[in-house]
Amino acid sequence: MIGCNLGAARAFLEKALPAAALLASFSVAAMGADTITGSVRNLSRDQPAAGDEVILLRLDPAMQAEARVKTGAQGAFSLRVPYPAKSYSYVVRVIHQGIAYDRRASAGDDLSIQVFDGAPRVHGISASIEILRAGTNDRLLHVSDMYELRNESSPPETQTGGHTFEVYLPANAKLDSVLAAGPEKIGEQIPAARIPGEPGHYAVNFPLRPGETKFAFNYDVPYDGRAIFKTRLMYPLRQLAVMLPPSMKFSSHSPAFELLVTGRNDFQVQTANRLEAGEGPAFEVSGTGALPPLGDPSKSLAPQAPPHVAGPVIPVPGQPAFAPLGSIDSRAHQAQPAHQWIVLCGLTAVLLTACALLIWQAHKTKNASRPRNATLPPSRVRPSDILHEAFRQELSRLETDRRRGLISRKEYTSAKLALKESVKRALARAS
Repeated sequence: MIGCNLGAARAFLEKALPAAALLASFSVAAMGADTITGSVRNLSRDQPAAGDEVILLRLDPAMQAEARVKTGAQGAFSLRVPYPAKSYSYVVRVIHQGIAYDRRASAGDDLSIQVFDGAPRVHGISASIEILRAGTNDRLLHVSDMYELRNESSPPETQTGGHTFEVYLPANAKLDSVLAAGPEKIGEQIPAARIPGEPGHYAVNFPLRPGETKFAFNYDVPYDGRAIFKTRLMYPLRQLAVMLPPSMKFSSHSPAFELLVTGRNDFQVQTANRLEAGEGPAFEVSGTGALPPLGDPSKSLAPQAPPHVAGPVIPVPGQPAFAPLGSIDSRAHQAQPAHQWIVLCGLTAVLLTACALLIWQAHKTKNASRPRNATLPPSRVRPSDILHEAFRQELSRLETDRRRGLISRKEYTSAKLALKESVKRALARAS
């Protein structure tokens, strides 16, 4: 009787255990779909970030806090997603030393988030490019002044506290809005503070995290047909570009400015390269005209930027993931906060223009320095060498972003291919 019962029990277990295991696997999968897990690492010290606050923010359409936890001893965290069945978009925010580090996320994701120690002054910060776009609107001159900064500190640190960045606008400028986007490419509108006793001098307190940070200062100045700009820089600048409609006139007594030949007739670009911090070259604009949107893919100043450069805006339910650049004005009252920062995307699109610019300048400098009747050996600096060096530098930035977890391997691969294609087109165009 006992043997019979044991045999029946064994047969029951043989049938029940697989079913229980299958049920357990479904439970684990369901639990995974209801959570966002991850780990946080402090790259300044190369150790897990323990005790940091982690917040789950739902975008619907504004940011709403859904859950809060603390990282464990090894930097791990787990957030429960309240509505996993709905296609909400989320941002996971880690607060480290009072600085927010954001990552886009979906239910079921397992994230690796990097944070950095903060310091009031960090070595290794420079300005890549400034693009000043101007166009008239009745008796006003509307200006969108965009900057890209790079934090290449070692060990990596975030500059924070006080005035992390300062700009000098015309004394009679009326500031409309200031937009900022960090390396995570999640943008926001930020306040700017006037510096007392210095008209046109503004400061912002936006953390400069390792990687790229972009700013756009949008303002109006009274306009009677001409306006003078006196540049003043907080950091050394690799390139300054002034974009105007073709109906307006640009003039400057400084030899630093050169006309950039773009082959376009719907805008003009004047550039000055390698400017030192402090007082820069002055210039004047005159005439009237409206400037076309910078980010229109069909009217791009340079080859289309790689996906990792422009990046998608935060998706908002009911809106497309990529808003058309041509339909967005840089003014705060004409753009939704979630995608205002898209104006900044055109900033790095011009970086690839520097490749063709370097080639053009190299040829011009070589021809200008050669005596008319002199016979010199051929230059060893070839346009292809300049482009390949620019490609190497951009590829190095891509790899740094991938190592820091700012982009996925898939994004890295597609961006690398797009970068190769852009350089190929620039080389063909320059030749």
